[in-house]
Amino acid sequence: MFLLVILIAVSYSCKDSKQKEDYGTKKNDDKEVAVNEIKLSSAEMEKAKGIFFNTCAGCHGTTRKGATGPSLLPDGDGKWPATKDLGTEGLVSIITNGLPGGMPDWGKQGILTPEETLLMAKYVQLPPPPVPEYTMEDMMKAWKLIVPVKDRVTKPMTKRNWQNYFGVVLRDAGQVAIMDGDTKEQVAILNTGFAVHILRTSATGRYFYSIGRDGKVTLIDLWPETPQIVAESKASFDARSVEVSKYNGPKGDFRDKYIIVGGYTPSHYVVFDAMTLKPLKVVNTDGKVLGDGEYREEARVASIVASHHDPIWVVNVKETGMVWLVDYSDLDKIDENTAKIPTAQFLHDGGWDHSGKYFLVAANAVNKIVVIDVENKKLETIIDVGIKPHPGRGTNIHNKKYGWMWVTGHIGEGKLSFIATDPGPNQWKVVHNIKMEGGGGGNLFVKSHPKSKHLWADRALSTEEALQRSIFVYDTETFKLIKTLKVPEKYKGRAVHMEYNKAGNEVWVSVWGKKDENTSAVLIYDDKTLKLKYEINGDWLITPTGKFNVYNTAFDIY
Repeated sequence: MFLLVILIAVSYSCKDSKQKEDYGTKKNDDKEVAVNEIKLSSAEMEKAKGIFFNTCAGCHGTTRKGATGPSLLPDGDGKWPATKDLGTEGLVSIITNGLPGGMPDWGKQGILTPEETLLMAKYVQLPPPPVPEYTMEDMMKAWKLIVPVKDRVTKPMTKRNWQNYFGVVLRDAGQVAIMDGDTKEQVAILNTGFAVHILRTSATGRYFYSIGRDGKVTLIDLWPETPQIVAESKASFDARSVEVSKYNGPKGDFRDKYIIVGGYTPSHYVVFDAMTLKPLKVVNTDGKVLGDGEYREEARVASIVASHHDPIWVVNVKETGMVWLVDYSDLDKIDENTAKIPTAQFLHDGGWDHSGKYFLVAANAVNKIVVIDVENKKLETIIDVGIKPHPGRGTNIHNKKYGWMWVTGHIGEGKLSFIATDPGPNQWKVVHNIKMEGGGGGNLFVKSHPKSKHLWADRALSTEEALQRSIFVYDTETFKLIKTLKVPEKYKGRAVHMEYNKAGNEVWVSVWGKKDENTSAVLIYDDKTLKLKYEINGDWLITPTGKFNVYNTAFDIY
């Protein structure tokens, strides 16, 4: 039995998405690639590489050696079957119909055409193409300082409550919409690059940093009357994470001095000047894998968070299972001052506990949560949870019986796990589990707020349409399901990703529809009554996914 694809970054219009880079192969329409009787022209190979890179590589790796999802190698890897043994017919069936462990039914949904499905089934039976370099010289060529720091406004020029702005990712449009959280009005739409994965704010909240699947990082200034892009740069061909320096203490004031971007392809992290996005430092993350000691060139940087207590970024290296504590207080010594902590594979996403001193991250291929004591630079513990945990940043809730807890959901099963974080006999134990209604898994995000008694959870990757279109709200004291919120019928997408406003009394939910059908929305619920208060829609709202409140993101409130 095997799993093929678990797409964390689901693409509802991958056939329309374009990746401009040529990943190390020369086009030659006369040349045909043929292995094991699978034949693809050069043009077909280029198309297949684009589809795979934009939709599958996040979980399986550009070199297809596997991570959150299994390897997709023609001859197998000793753990998973060889794709050539599964055969074209078997692979087409899986891509078309999906699997219960998190693989969506792309063919049935019409996201991949039959021709594209057949193309991908053939492509994964061929050897993966090589991963090219992306050097400091390339980064300097891509860097654009649009508005120098000296020419920027020195105070907020808007009367709006900019700390309650939301950055809404319009994934397949390559844009970010800035929304007024008070009035629900659109303030600006900015072209930020392909498939933005996350937004992070500067320590002051003035700036948004966006990072796209194309490795492009964008600096957005929120203080002008209309927010504007003031700088751009590029860290790699593919990326997922960006974070700013937040420390201010005895070791110096590093707030908004640097940012770090984690590269997937190639595998490295890059430090930039936070105000200009000038690239300053590149550090490769390749290395030996935990356990078997295999060297992995593709050792991708997954989630990154910034400590408020030390000049440290917590950098999670997916394939090697290493957590790097990167001390940015001296860039000349950044590599030698980095603590590298062996944990578990494959590291993905995570966030801080309530104290901000412990970092919890999913090793989702082995169904575990890793806890790092960042202050003492050591592994605290590793916790067994459910199948393929995917917490996002997780969420912190307080319960009268257990105190503070950190919560994760799971892609692979319908379960929410509550981990006690307060010192005492229950610390780092799973003290409660919620069995979610319906079959399978499919949860991507959980969310709560210090002022709320509710826990919100989606089921965006479920194979059941009714669950995809539902949000589940639980009581944080009793753990009981209070209400299941259904997406209104006029919208045709999946409900995904919840975000609170600054006051903690409203929750924003994306309805992620197809790019060309104008059926997407952002739904805003009253956190107390759970009633739908506002519906944001329009032809400009193209595939909305993540939403990031300025205040909550700046101060790590989740």
